[in-house]
Amino acid sequence: MNAITKHIPNAITCLNLFSGCMSAVASFNGDYKIAMYWIFAAAIFDFFDGFAARLLKAYSPMGKEMDSLADCISFGFAPAIMLYSVLSTFANFPEWIKYVAFLLAVFSALRLAKFNIDERQTTSFIGLPTPANALFWITLINAYTTGSMPFELPEWVIVVLIPVFSYLLISEIPMFSLKLKSLSVAKNKILYSFLAIFLVLILIWGYFGVALGMIFYVFLSALTAPKE
Repeated sequence: MNAITKHIPNAITCLNLFSGCMSAVASFNGDYKIAMYWIFAAAIFDFFDGFAARLLKAYSPMGKEMDSLADCISFGFAPAIMLYSVLSTFANFPEWIKYVAFLLAVFSALRLAKFNIDERQTTSFIGLPTPANALFWITLINAYTTGSMPFELPEWVIVVLIPVFSYLLISEIPMFSLKLKSLSVAKNKILYSFLAIFLVLILIWGYFGVALGMIFYVFLSALTAPKE
């Protein structure tokens, strides 16, 4: 492997991190849709850095650490900034409530650190993956701020959901992987079932459907987890 090729996965990881930074900038400017798109881009780069590492056989301890650091920014800090910006507009809560948003960043870091040392999470997850958590928040915020929800969501519900999803990040709830290992229906029936319902939710409710899909993912994981 030449010197350039071995750095390709890390370069893609850096694009993930850069996308997270750009999302934070967009949130500071109040452009939540652009902030969401940057996090979508980060998720794409997050997928392809691992894909490139496997394809090029360019694994490295540095790459593993870089991946977690980038995810902490793109799927922890960036969504927290978006949420912080929204909470700053909540007039019925004390001034300090907006800082609760940063629980997402703190618990995302804890979740990523736990994942790196937990040998049980090789083919599935224990606790909510940070990209799924980020996906929930950025789509919920966009549905809320654009008024595209099918009902009016009270501000207090958003505040209560912060500690709930922070807990889910570090919980011991088994979660199935969202990555296909093969096209076999028998081996992926839970994933295919989830994807089918997820698509229906998106077609019906758009951004809010994505957020609902992440809630459904948690419940489906809990219901289908192997019994000890």
